[in-house]
Amino acid sequence: MGFMSKIIGGRGTRSLDEYVEIDADDATRPSAARLSVRLAEIDERRDIVDIKDAVYDGHLVIADITRLRTGDQTIEHILDELRQVVREQDGDIVMNGDDQIIVTPTGVSISREKLGR
Repeated sequence: MGFMSKIIGGRGTRSLDEYVEIDADDATRPSAARLSVRLAEIDERRDIVDIKDAVYDGHLVIADITRLRTGDQTIEHILDELRQVVREQDGDIVMNGDDQIIVTPTGVSISREKLGR
């Protein structure tokens, strides 16, 4: 029994014409329907451009901000810009401790309640 016969089931009534070949690139390409988690590091204000692009593309971003001081004006400007993206996209944003910002795309919310409590 050949490979295609095994896939079809060998004894089935379907012909090869009834099956559609799927391009492997199509199966692995990110799409608006597929959410992925992207990791980022923010060292300075210009680093948020890639984060904004990822959120606009429908990805959730977890950004490490350990290199910034939480009392610094830079972090406030960064948060303001990311809040604007979240408002435009109907997403969500939360600061996780002093070292992470989580930004979500359209329709994804972040619970403020920790698990196990």
